[in-house]
Amino acid sequence: MLTGRPLGDLSRRLFGHLHRSDQQRWGHVYLQGLLRTHGKKTVRRMAAVVTGSEAASVSLHQFVNASPWEWAPARGELARWAAQSLPVRAWTLAPAVLPKRGNHSAGVHQRFLPESGRTVNCQLGLGLFLDAGQAHVPVDWQLFLPPRFTGDEAVRDRAKIPASAQARPLWAHALRLVQDMASRSGGRTAPVVADLTALCDTMPLTRRLHGGGHTFVLAVPGQTTLADPNLPPGERESVRGLLLRRGLRHPVGAGRQVVSYDTPVRGLRPEGQHIHATGRLLAEWDAGTGRPGRIWLTNITDRHPAELLDLARSPQGARTAIARMGEDFGLLDFEGRSFPGWHRHMTLVSAAYACSTLEGMGR
Repeated sequence: MLTGRPLGDLSRRLFGHLHRSDQQRWGHVYLQGLLRTHGKKTVRRMAAVVTGSEAASVSLHQFVNASPWEWAPARGELARWAAQSLPVRAWTLAPAVLPKRGNHSAGVHQRFLPESGRTVNCQLGLGLFLDAGQAHVPVDWQLFLPPRFTGDEAVRDRAKIPASAQARPLWAHALRLVQDMASRSGGRTAPVVADLTALCDTMPLTRRLHGGGHTFVLAVPGQTTLADPNLPPGERESVRGLLLRRGLRHPVGAGRQVVSYDTPVRGLRPEGQHIHATGRLLAEWDAGTGRPGRIWLTNITDRHPAELLDLARSPQGARTAIARMGEDFGLLDFEGRSFPGWHRHMTLVSAAYACSTLEGMGR
């Protein structure tokens, strides 16, 4: 249970920009409810636990769904607070699939999930996590919007989707998260790590991250082909083939090997200029199959491949954090359908999780 100074300090930072004292109060109550309520985090149950009165649920529901407050300043404070408290080694991007009933909630759509082999009715959120090795703290989110939510004015109005929110590929949402984090970090950046291969084409993201001056370690499908001057003119080979037939193996202890291959990477600057540099493909060698495992492309060439592969495991830590947020912090319990309500709830869930995690680390 977390109700003392850490929560109070974070609450003041998150809601200090709000001019109304009742908004600040209900923001603090909502955070307490997410942290103190066992089981499903309905506004009724949270209100009863924190205030002793289920009637307060009306105010909590109003605060998240209808009260006019912006979530971006709160997320900026959360990101700065977490970055000041953690030894951040990476900015990790990870998707959150949020099952939903009906088809009116902002962004809800049918999506096939390869890992489970089934199609679900869901919202798809993309989060940016600060990776500190032993902890992954969420600080920002984007909501994927299918075209029907932005192309139909009636649907847009019903879900309260602002004109600035457009249907974009997931890689564009990922880029936006990185750009927003960079603007909040005062020039301090970290490698961007992600495995989004099951959801989108990641190559546009690699080009724009590289062109924007960001380092990255991004998973790429094994069948991806790259223009490589090391190959004969006109010949192209998949990245899996390059690692299998041309990669260098690096023993990393306990019978493990990392295989790597240096290859050019292309970058696209914001003003449209193309740039080229040396990058690296890498994967852990699967002794059972005699083939490379998950393949990663990076523009970081001054670190040992084993260190880069360790960094590439960061998405697993973010997925674990998402699962825990769903089990213990109300990630799946939003009672509303609107775009602003979703973003506010995700902000509050992220803050509750961050506060609990940092207290657990003694920070």
